[in-house]
Amino acid sequence: MFAKAFRVKSNTAIKGSDRRKLRADVTAAFPTLGTDQASELIPGKEELNVVKLYAHKGDAVTVYMSGGNPILFELEKNLYPTVYTLWSYPDLLPAFTTWPLVLDKLVGGADLMLPGVVVPPTGLPEVQQGDLCAIALVGNRAPVAIGVAAMSTAQMLASGLKGKGFSVLHTYQDHLWVGEYCGYCLVFLTLDFSRKSGDKSSPPAIAPLAVNPTDSNEEKVDLSLQGNLSCLTLEGEEENRKVHHPEASEDTSSGAQSQDCVDGKPLQEQMDELLHQCFLHALKSRVKKADLPLLTSTLLGSHMFSCCPKGQQLDIKKSSYKKLSKFLQHMQQEQIVQIKELSKGVESIVAVDWRHPRITSFVIPEPSLTSQTVQEGSREQPYHPPDIKSLYCVPANMTQLFQESGHKKGNALEGSEVRRIIIDYAKKNNLVDADNRNLVKLDPILCDCILEKNEQHVVMKLPWDCLLTRCLQNMQPAYQVTFPGQEPILKKGKLCPIDITLAQKACNKKVTVVRNLETYGLDPCSVAAALQLRCQASTIVSPAPGAKDSLQVQIQGNQIHHLGQLLLEEYRLPGKYIQGLEKAPKPGKK
Repeated sequence: MFAKAFRVKSNTAIKGSDRRKLRADVTAAFPTLGTDQASELIPGKEELNVVKLYAHKGDAVTVYMSGGNPILFELEKNLYPTVYTLWSYPDLLPAFTTWPLVLDKLVGGADLMLPGVVVPPTGLPEVQQGDLCAIALVGNRAPVAIGVAAMSTAQMLASGLKGKGFSVLHTYQDHLWVGEYCGYCLVFLTLDFSRKSGDKSSPPAIAPLAVNPTDSNEEKVDLSLQGNLSCLTLEGEEENRKVHHPEASEDTSSGAQSQDCVDGKPLQEQMDELLHQCFLHALKSRVKKADLPLLTSTLLGSHMFSCCPKGQQLDIKKSSYKKLSKFLQHMQQEQIVQIKELSKGVESIVAVDWRHPRITSFVIPEPSLTSQTVQEGSREQPYHPPDIKSLYCVPANMTQLFQESGHKKGNALEGSEVRRIIIDYAKKNNLVDADNRNLVKLDPILCDCILEKNEQHVVMKLPWDCLLTRCLQNMQPAYQVTFPGQEPILKKGKLCPIDITLAQKACNKKVTVVRNLETYGLDPCSVAAALQLRCQASTIVSPAPGAKDSLQVQIQGNQIHHLGQLLLEEYRLPGKYIQGLEKAPKPGKK
């Protein structure tokens, strides 16, 4: 939520009555917090400010500041502790552990996947889906992130620790952690680990719970494999340097400089070039005039990321611009695009000069053979949509009709084959009306197959189209799915399309829900990862209600437009197998 810069609306001192109400709300939200601890967290006389801000996605967030540090934030009338608070009360929330190298991904806005969760000797904490949890690193219980569990502990273990584990809301080193809130502007601090210990600029060293000696030894070996852990602790820093990589520099700035040069070219300069390339590529090949106005987040998530060459990763934070808004302002100064704030706190591209020399002179790189690979998920092979055929199975009451053609009960036939068998049967038994060849006389077998009981002695003849339609309706539906390079799979019953629906959550928040992806060979976790990257919105993979062994993907907001692009253009699924695309927001509506 705070992976990108936010906009501060107001910063005011809290009133006495509001202070008491906040303390009561904290006690109710976190029962494990004692009265004394709640009074310590929400002091009676010390400075306490209320900061109202808008996150980069437009969410209205209230942040409570004590002594210049954010201690709580409120979203949709729910209170959440910050990492500052969890450093003082590490047992406030059930805590899960991950590897130090995962922290950079979490700070960048990624959710925590279950393969990155470390299972302690005592087992995982017991949580339910939707519970608030803390995330710490191996070797230090000081939490570095908070998130919402995407599934219960039992579901995590049942899934074999695969899929999304937690939707991350706030992390150490994100913009909420690093921001200084001065009135209506936001000033970002430069990380300085030489600051006094009273200022919580990095997590304190909190020893792990006691484990067996053998487990402790194994943990030390694992820690040595994780690289530089210099930013994990503040107190006792010299002691922790023993587990650092031998080549790690004690000066973080000089260490960064030594790593920011690849092939003799600064990494920042390379990222700037890649950023410009993806931007121009997106404008020249993907963005159309009909797409305008276009959200800047959509330009990045749906177009620029897709234009990134294979084997490279676009990361604006590693460029000299640091933020997308700053880069687009630079492009606006060059008169390539025009940016406007069409809604509060949300910027959009309203005009593009496609005749600009930089766009006209840009040469689109040759596409690679694997350009359509599903890079966002765990797939390494390109996705190809399956070949799907609608079939009809012979039921018990129609076996006599198909017996002469050599078909038995349960045999699956295509619609054209069923029509041919019915026509041959009628002609062979002289059932075609001599006076009107468009009519077919019904013999006892046909009467038993297609007529209702009250029609047995009333209907004597039927037109060809009515006869064939009734035969197909009375047969059992089935379908055959054939994936490239695999044997056909026959399934009985009707083919369920990919179902896209909109659901209303608390405070009129909308979410997009997608079901039945597995039928078409799509991994819900891979699709969720792709949508998260495209929409820049949180996603949750959970069991589909009322369906056995089936998962559904939930995306924050109305993302049907992005979902349709992903399924129709990237995965190339026929539109007849997708249900609900008409619910996409109309062009121009926010």
